[in-house]
Amino acid sequence: MPITIGVPRETYPGESRTAMTPRGMEMLSKKGVQFLVEPGAGFLSGIADADYVAKGARIAANRAEVFRGSDLVVQVRSLGANPEEGKSDIALMKSGQALVGYCEPLSAPQEAAALAKAGVSAFSMELMPRITRAQSMDSLSSMASIAGYKAVLIAAENLPRFFPMMMTAAGSIPAARVLVLGAGVAGLQAIATARRLGAVVSAYDVRSAVKEQIESLGAKFVELGLDAAQAEGTGGYAKAQSEEFLKRQRELLGEVVRQHDVVITTAAVPGMKAPILLTREMMRGMAYGSVVVDIAAERGGNCEVTEPGASVVVDGVTVIGPLNIPSSVPQHASLMYSRNIATFLNHLINKEGDLVVNREDEITRETLVTFGGEVVHARVKPLLGLA
Repeated sequence: MPITIGVPRETYPGESRTAMTPRGMEMLSKKGVQFLVEPGAGFLSGIADADYVAKGARIAANRAEVFRGSDLVVQVRSLGANPEEGKSDIALMKSGQALVGYCEPLSAPQEAAALAKAGVSAFSMELMPRITRAQSMDSLSSMASIAGYKAVLIAAENLPRFFPMMMTAAGSIPAARVLVLGAGVAGLQAIATARRLGAVVSAYDVRSAVKEQIESLGAKFVELGLDAAQAEGTGGYAKAQSEEFLKRQRELLGEVVRQHDVVITTAAVPGMKAPILLTREMMRGMAYGSVVVDIAAERGGNCEVTEPGASVVVDGVTVIGPLNIPSSVPQHASLMYSRNIATFLNHLINKEGDLVVNREDEITRETLVTFGGEVVHARVKPLLGLA
């Protein structure tokens, strides 16, 4: 019998995305899957309850009914990524139920253990392997693209000068100079957006392999002469570097930083503290009014003086540490995340509409955190002292 998917309203403070949009439902509805939606689940994303009903969903009386009547629950922020409000959902869950969302088990393993104790099979979206088959399920890349785009707009709004070169009656005005640190998905989107706004853009990444991608977007690749041959890590991320390497990197980057009006930092890896790429000493030579936007603020920040969720002025430089950037563009963020979730669920649900947990499959194995009352993920078990 086809399963029922529950779509509860997000309860994390400031979270305006929803995990499933009416458009996302279409792919799964073809398999007979049913949807049970909490009233107002899509309101902050511009989706009315009637929009869900028009696609065949049923609106529940309340949140408790969503959990009680669902075989699988989809969320943006599940327990772990929603440490306070998420606790109240544990009491609503039932043994044998599945959960899909951001769970942050690498930084919140005890919450993963709580889900296992409740008998819930939890799939964590941020653990999606970066392989070709899973590209359309990679929600981290989707959200990083939004963060890179929005970071440039934040910088442009706070910089006390224009981004593009302009010819005016008062004379010509040179273009702003933007430096992007990190050329992953967020960094590349930041480069493209800054270029579209007319800035002169440079970018640095410890992985020299991304040089071609940076230059293809019209930016200059900054070369420091460091040995980055071993910098490529797994899953498209850079490896964590030694403190000696990072110290030398900061010394060489300092001179580059001081030549730019805007610096956007993007280096973050799920479950790990963000590396410090930009120290206060490196910022000292930046012109008064320059702007730093630290996309990695939620992971502690790439800038030494970043205050997560705040904007501070240090030595005349404005340092901004925005949190949950994708939530500031909820309509498209929800659309993209929902598509990632729907594609992932289409992978897990067979043609009869039943959930199939095949732990031999790499996508299933790498995202499955809890199953059968136990924490089963190879990277999470050691954090709990499990063999």
